[in-house]
Amino acid sequence: MIGADTLVVLDQHFLGKPNNGGEAESMLRLLSGREHNVYTGFTIFNKPDGKYCSDVEVTTVKFRVLEDEEIRNYVRSGRPLDKAGAYGIQDDFGAVFVERIEGCFYNVVGFPLTKFYVSLRKFLRNNDG
Repeated sequence: MIGADTLVVLDQHFLGKPNNGGEAESMLRLLSGREHNVYTGFTIFNKPDGKYCSDVEVTTVKFRVLEDEEIRNYVRSGRPLDKAGAYGIQDDFGAVFVERIEGCFYNVVGFPLTKFYVSLRKFLRNNDG
């Protein structure tokens, strides 16, 4: 079994998925013009023998300064409501909010493919036989 979740962290603010449009707008205003970190943790669990491994990927994301109208239009689209930090780098608006990233792009999308693949290969080698 595989489980994973993503969280956006800005200073001391932990930004999961917003509960409504108002929360989404607030999150995007917090992120506007600033750097934040995206954390995705995952666990690989082998139920028959109870063995597991867990890891986390961290990516730094810098937003450009966002205009209120951009934020409102994006929230109105509904796309940020199911995403940690109220944005998806893969969305039309979310993609143009991001000025730069340092680290794994796929982590910001929501699943760190390379780190997961490396962890899975190691897990399978260590549990072979």
